[in-house]
Amino acid sequence: MIDESRKILDLPNLRVTATTVRVPVFHGHSESINVELERPFEIADIRALWENTEGLIVQDDPSKGLYPMPIYAADTDPVYVGRLRRDFSVENGINFWCVADNIRKGAATNAVQIAQELIRQWEA
Repeated sequence: MIDESRKILDLPNLRVTATTVRVPVFHGHSESINVELERPFEIADIRALWENTEGLIVQDDPSKGLYPMPIYAADTDPVYVGRLRRDFSVENGINFWCVADNIRKGAATNAVQIAQELIRQWEA
């Protein structure tokens, strides 16, 4: 995961800590992600940005039991995010939970979507 993240983002010095845990789900990847941003942010702004990002679904109301779970992602293409909150262990830190169906939203689908976005931007 560490090497893949560095390669995908083209950031060979990216500081990453990762733990892999195998759990009995049919298929899907779930990750707890911590990110340190370069400048201050508001959680509401991050949420609004993600709510308007194609291919991303925000499920974030833990009081109602609504947060990303592999069962929601199964047989779907979107990436589900939730449990969005500040990470106080670093300056400008954010933590969130992310779930995706790795069969539907794997490297091939992602590569096609990246190519489509590049073409869209090039033609704009």
